[in-house]
Amino acid sequence: MDARAELMIRYAGEFWPEVIERASGSWLTTTDGRRVLDFTSGQICATIGHNHPRIAAAIERSLNDAVHLNSTMLSTPVLDLAERLVGTLPEGLDRVMLLSTGGEANEAALRMAKLATGGFEVLALTRSWHGMTAGGQSVTFAAGRQGHGPTQPGIFALPAPYAYRCPVRHCDGTCDRTCLEVGFDHYDQQTTGAPAAVIAEPVLSAGGIIVPPPGYFARLTELAHERGMLVILDEAQTGFGRLGTMYGLDQLGITPDFITLSKTLGGGLPISAVVTSAEIEQAAHERGLLYYTSHQSDPLPAAAALAVLEVVEEDDLANRARERGERLEMRLRELAERHESIGEVRGLGLLWGVELVKDRETKEPALELGDAVTKNCEFAGLCMNIVRGGAGGSSACLRIAPPLTVSEDEIDTAAEILDESLAKAEASA
Repeated sequence: MDARAELMIRYAGEFWPEVIERASGSWLTTTDGRRVLDFTSGQICATIGHNHPRIAAAIERSLNDAVHLNSTMLSTPVLDLAERLVGTLPEGLDRVMLLSTGGEANEAALRMAKLATGGFEVLALTRSWHGMTAGGQSVTFAAGRQGHGPTQPGIFALPAPYAYRCPVRHCDGTCDRTCLEVGFDHYDQQTTGAPAAVIAEPVLSAGGIIVPPPGYFARLTELAHERGMLVILDEAQTGFGRLGTMYGLDQLGITPDFITLSKTLGGGLPISAVVTSAEIEQAAHERGLLYYTSHQSDPLPAAAALAVLEVVEEDDLANRARERGERLEMRLRELAERHESIGEVRGLGLLWGVELVKDRETKEPALELGDAVTKNCEFAGLCMNIVRGGAGGSSACLRIAPPLTVSEDEIDTAAEILDESLAKAEASA
């Protein structure tokens, strides 16, 4: 590792042991010339692969036109992106705010929900991840809650629909939504009478690729609206084709009150969006909405995001994610047949989790094995990460999320590396 890495604050454990020189498609190249297959899509942001030429062209145009403006000024790329976004969403989601990160987008949505409802209480799922800013961290239960004092008041946890390890000790392998009913019952006993919002991901990614059962979000929306709460759907990791449809909400049978977008929107550049209804925007505006940041509505990232949307739609990447996801699922289930340490394989599209256990009967998480597998993959040229549960409860789940442009050969290569890495780790355990 470059000695200058000592200058960096370690913000999430240790850094990757090599310096990256270049990135293209599904591949990274280190300064030593080693190639690494990236099955994390960067930070699950490189939707259409690293350094896509359409994004590069959009950036180049912006360098000639406008990179940054006063946040009250609107540019053509921003207006084009807002129009294109609204055109991809259900009727009624037609007001857009453009920001820089997913945490910011969730902060803005929460603030608008509180203004529109007059309440301040927010429900979020255990094992959720909604950002590292103060409000985003308050509704993030997967990790990072300890050591820095209290979070915002009025936050309540709903048990995640984690059927493999049912949080209410009720289900065994198939969630029947009892956890959801229990969670709202608990909220009813604790509320001070100031409901505002429920925030949730279509698939809980950082919590271990937890896929809620059919009908879950319809019931969540019903329970929320009965209490006067607005529903915020955080599609940071699931938007723009990753689950095999344009959005996760396309599979849920609901239209949320807010949708927040980030990661997959920029294709590698920092941009996020809040989309809501004209009615909610009007209510928040009348009650004094102020959410004003330095890089709000910047033209350069908006131009890049527009290029991402164009590529996703023109190349039918949502359908490609579904087809490539079927191949990835097949290869992972083949691994599960050969490795007793794999307790469960779950996911949708090109977002998959492989749960590692010491014993399939007890389901005890194989934490050390998981660390060894990811390290072996690193040495063999495959980048992916492991979800350890953290504040959300112990687990050892490999998270796999390649770019939507991934090829069948690259999926096969990743499966072979994972197979060898598992075997090596199991032999050393």
